[in-house]
Amino acid sequence: MLLGAPAFDAEGKPVDFCTYLLPAADYTVDDVWDTVGLRGTGSNDVIVEDVFVPQHRALSFQLTSKLDTPGQKVNPGPLYRLPYGSVHPSTITAPIIGMAQGAYDAHVEHQRSRVRAAYAGEKAQEDPFAKIRIAEAASEIDAAWLQLTHNIDELYQLARREEKLPFATRLRVRRDQVRGSERAIAAIDRLFENSGGRALQVGTPIQRFWRDAHAGRVHAANDPERAYTMFGTGVFGLPVQNAMV
Repeated sequence: MLLGAPAFDAEGKPVDFCTYLLPAADYTVDDVWDTVGLRGTGSNDVIVEDVFVPQHRALSFQLTSKLDTPGQKVNPGPLYRLPYGSVHPSTITAPIIGMAQGAYDAHVEHQRSRVRAAYAGEKAQEDPFAKIRIAEAASEIDAAWLQLTHNIDELYQLARREEKLPFATRLRVRRDQVRGSERAIAAIDRLFENSGGRALQVGTPIQRFWRDAHAGRVHAANDPERAYTMFGTGVFGLPVQNAMV
């Protein structure tokens, strides 16, 4: 098990955040994952009591942010030279954008045959306002995906050429990553609002995409205020005190 937790000094003051590698004998799993969304991830609680973790099984976030980890000294692959603070949050946003695309496809298919009884039997595909929502959602999804993939590809190409990864670029990656999650969820909400009462039924695709995307939004990697504050701090040339970048 890989677990994240603070590292403290002798006085109990937090001085770092680390990823710890623990063998199965050192922890127990508490089955508490009874959620409205992302039920399939099985993100249960992990209980660790009075366990000693040797230094060689601890990875410092400070070193990770500086791209100065033990693994990066011996692994020449460009993928492993990318910042954890760029890659990990992006892997959280990518499936949320995928959920938005799935919700979009499900919504369009549903609207093709939907008849709106409350509006004198009007066919949903003839509703001009429904078409506007579809266009807005499609644009938001495309924008989110294009920014996410463009930024990661830019970092990867720099790493492949063994060039320095500009800190301003890393801040932009985090900015656009959280913005991508916001765009994707806004697109899902826009479509869900116009899907009708039948979309609320358990088992319909769009309500599941809606629930899963909002569940993914609460992940720490999708905290927009922190990412935007980091970006603004960097724009003003001030030191950024955050390892997740």
